[in-house]
Amino acid sequence: MSQVTIYHNPRCSKSRQTLELLKQNDIEPEVVEYLKTPPNAAELKDILEKLGLSADQLMRKKEDVYKELGLAGINNEDELITAMINNPKLIERPIVIQGNKAAIGRPPEAVLDIL
Repeated sequence: MSQVTIYHNPRCSKSRQTLELLKQNDIEPEVVEYLKTPPNAAELKDILEKLGLSADQLMRKKEDVYKELGLAGINNEDELITAMINNPKLIERPIVIQGNKAAIGRPPEAVLDIL
């Protein structure tokens, strides 16, 4: 089995539940606290490709910073990716990656499909 990585926010209950679920399945993932070390543009584009999502689909639209930056209605992928890199709170969480597959842990059990 290839390395499993989780983009994790320890303050998020779904993220904590997903990490615990991985451990219950004998998986010790690489934990990336993305608020402290956000992905760069290339990494975020790779994550989006693995998820099969656009940048807009990965954004947390209820965050205050989303509204403050006026991101609603912007369709430019690079602009949205830059906003997520500069404001990692905008990135939906948790994201689990294994090989060329990725899933968002909402609900946490959704990540089991890629393992």
